[in-house]
Amino acid sequence: MSITQQYLLDTYRARQLGEPGPPAPGTHDRRVVREWHDRRRFQAVLAGRPARGRVRRALRRWWSRWPRALGRPAGWPPAGRSGRQREAGSR
Repeated sequence: MSITQQYLLDTYRARQLGEPGPPAPGTHDRRVVREWHDRRRFQAVLAGRPARGRVRRALRRWWSRWPRALGRPAGWPPAGRSGRQREAGSR
C-alpha cells in the first residue's frame, strides 16, 4: 500500500468516526529534517566535535586522496580554470 492510499484510508476512517483527519503526507517533512539536523549538531557538540563543516571537511579529505587512489598524478586535475570558468569564458 502506498503512502497516498494509506492517507486516503485514514482520512475515510476519520470521517466515518467524526474525528479530525490526519495531516497530508509530506506536511511536516521540512520540520523533521531541520530537527534531525539540529539534533546531529547538538550531539556533535556534546561529543567535542566541530558542529559545522564536518561534511565539507570529509569531502575535501576524500577529494584530496582521490587522484592518487586512481593512480593519477598528485597534481590532477591540472591547475587552471575550473569548469564553470571555462564554460563562461567560451561563451
